[in-house]
Amino acid sequence: MARADAPDTGERVPVAARLSTLDRFLAVWILLAMAAGLGLGRLVPGLDGALAALEVGGISLPIALGLLVMMYPVLARVRYDRLDTVTGDTRLLVSSLVVNWLVGPAVMFALAWVFLADLPEYRTGLIIVGLARCIAMVVIWNDLACGDREAAAVLVALNSVFQVLVFGLLGWFYLDLLPGWLGLDTSGLDVSAWRIALNVVVFLGVPLAAGFLTRRIGERRMGRERYESALLPRLGPWALYGLLFTIVLLFALQGHTITSRPLDVARIAVPLLAYFALMWFGSFALGKAIGLGYDRTTTLAFTAAGNNFELAIAVAVATFGVTSGQALAGVVGPLIEVPVLVALVYVALARRERFAPAPG
Repeated sequence: MARADAPDTGERVPVAARLSTLDRFLAVWILLAMAAGLGLGRLVPGLDGALAALEVGGISLPIALGLLVMMYPVLARVRYDRLDTVTGDTRLLVSSLVVNWLVGPAVMFALAWVFLADLPEYRTGLIIVGLARCIAMVVIWNDLACGDREAAAVLVALNSVFQVLVFGLLGWFYLDLLPGWLGLDTSGLDVSAWRIALNVVVFLGVPLAAGFLTRRIGERRMGRERYESALLPRLGPWALYGLLFTIVLLFALQGHTITSRPLDVARIAVPLLAYFALMWFGSFALGKAIGLGYDRTTTLAFTAAGNNFELAIAVAVATFGVTSGQALAGVVGPLIEVPVLVALVYVALARRERFAPAPG
């Protein structure tokens, strides 16, 4: 998957002209993949059941395969010897932790209660989505928007650690303790740390290890220049293929549910749209305010706005059942998130034209 990394020649080159053909029509491919998934889910009897049966420990094997193919090329591009420049940036790390683990869940909690106070199942499902911070597709959106690859790798790894440590605790706080304090309805969430850790290992650990080993072995045998000029361009398109494959699967799994309950989907979509807008634009403004360059500001914004819908769906299904309203809310998450974050890629690139260069 190519990036809009054309050298700065002093000329104003349109954003679209700096993208590869595949990336230029990304929104079209994604909309087609969503439509194909929804169509397959409706037209092929038993397809959703067959796909759902292909899982181990609550992890869907087809979706895990799609995410591995999607994330591997991007993580093979990361220059792991530059990670120390990211870990030394306390502004970025602290800001990311605050917006992801304090602001994000609180914003989703508030929006869920404002828009879905009369629909407790959907409300609970949205809150679960807000607790599951992104560790997967964000690397794609970040890469397309010319964010900092190394920073994205560090932040998703940091999110992974916190996900294992505090997901269950935050679920108890936002679904039981805080509603009780406020005199609202409560709903419990019983999810094991093992399930969360397994999710992190599959959706981040495997492609991260594969990308690291590819970079390490490739540079040793080919040299960095040849590795980046010869091998990476061959791997790049597979990120988009994996993304589209994953989207088709996700929407095929719940095609019947989504298309048979359009009004419910619309009710769930409204707070999700508000959430993505608040988190992305707020984090982008924060990054610029604290003096981050365009690339790390973009990374901060996408890692804050994205959510780990794979984990949210798995937790909702395991806790409340596959036909529950909580599970439907989780499935609607990527239905809204994918096109919105694709649009925000273009918003970020347009803002790059006016962004002050980072110091040094």
